[in-house]
Amino acid sequence: MPSSSLLANRRVFHFIATAVFLTTLAACSKKEAPQEPLRSVKLLTVAGTDLNITGDYSGEVRAQVESRLGFQVAGKLVQRPAEQGQRVTAGQLLALIDAKDYQLSAQAAAAQVLSAQSQRDLALADFKRFEVLKAQNFISGAELERREAALKAADAQLNQAKAQAQAQTNQAGYARLTASQSGVITGVDAEVGQVVSAGQPVVRLAHDGPRDAVFAVPEAMALTLKVGQKMKATLVSTGQPLQGKVRELAASADPVTRTYAVKLALEASERLPLGSTVNVQALQLPGSQAGVIKLPTSALRQEGAGNAVWVLDTASMTVRSQSVQVGVVDGNEVVITSGLQPGQQVVSAGVHVLSPGQKVTIYNATGKAASASPASASVSAESAAPAQDGASAAQR
Repeated sequence: MPSSSLLANRRVFHFIATAVFLTTLAACSKKEAPQEPLRSVKLLTVAGTDLNITGDYSGEVRAQVESRLGFQVAGKLVQRPAEQGQRVTAGQLLALIDAKDYQLSAQAAAAQVLSAQSQRDLALADFKRFEVLKAQNFISGAELERREAALKAADAQLNQAKAQAQAQTNQAGYARLTASQSGVITGVDAEVGQVVSAGQPVVRLAHDGPRDAVFAVPEAMALTLKVGQKMKATLVSTGQPLQGKVRELAASADPVTRTYAVKLALEASERLPLGSTVNVQALQLPGSQAGVIKLPTSALRQEGAGNAVWVLDTASMTVRSQSVQVGVVDGNEVVITSGLQPGQQVVSAGVHVLSPGQKVTIYNATGKAASASPASASVSAESAAPAQDGASAAQR
């Protein structure tokens, strides 16, 4: 019988042989690499389009003509029938000051006219009498000339007195402040009992007629606007669309806000409520151009320090990475300045789940993958729209 040590050695040898056999068998059966999933993508065809840079501003409706009305003479304000928001007609009384002193001055001037009239009548009668005497050769020609000069002086004094009387009458009339035009009172700057000076504003009157949309723009925008430039506006309260032209540009910036005031003359705006809010849109600002390439932001991805997109190879139905240069942003789209040519097909959504050389199918509107053939690629690309959600666009 074999010894116990010999049996132990045989058992060890048998165990080692079995292990080697199992290892060799495992090495011979290699596992196949997992297939990369076939993804469906949305596409868009690169084409030139117009870039319209716009600017949106908030403004308010104002009258094109707004007057600050005041008295032409100083005095104490005794009446002010006009109130803010009141509609008035031309010639309507707005305010009244105490006119007693002006009325007394007018009466004194009228008395001066009567006195000058009497002096002139006396000088005229004297001249006619001496004219008869001269015709009879009772006086010299020099004496008649003196009477004629006295008559002319009396005429001048009478004219002067009449002018002074008219001025004093006007002063008394200036004690009444009336509306120069029909419109709406937009402000009151003086109260009854207040002593106002000549020219001091008492009420503000917005004249009936055309309206302006007044808004403020920054300095960069002010340099691009021109008088006569067309703009669109929308009345916020009703959504009514309005058309207008730039009527006036501020020559200097506001000292506080550092913005420039712009007045946009609105067409057919006579009935627009004063003070209502409008949104003004400036179209075709500098930088606008035709024939640019625009892509949705969902089509871009970061590649190194730059941007890239996936371009479809319709022959092999695979995607390749293409570096692009990005220009200005236009809403949810960006302008591509270089890297793409019209006619190329670009993946518009799901760009972060793709890899170079990966096979893809085209995602159609029904949510099913289209046939992976070059012919079907061009058809589906025309109907594909840029997706807002990249995760829903790229499906496994």
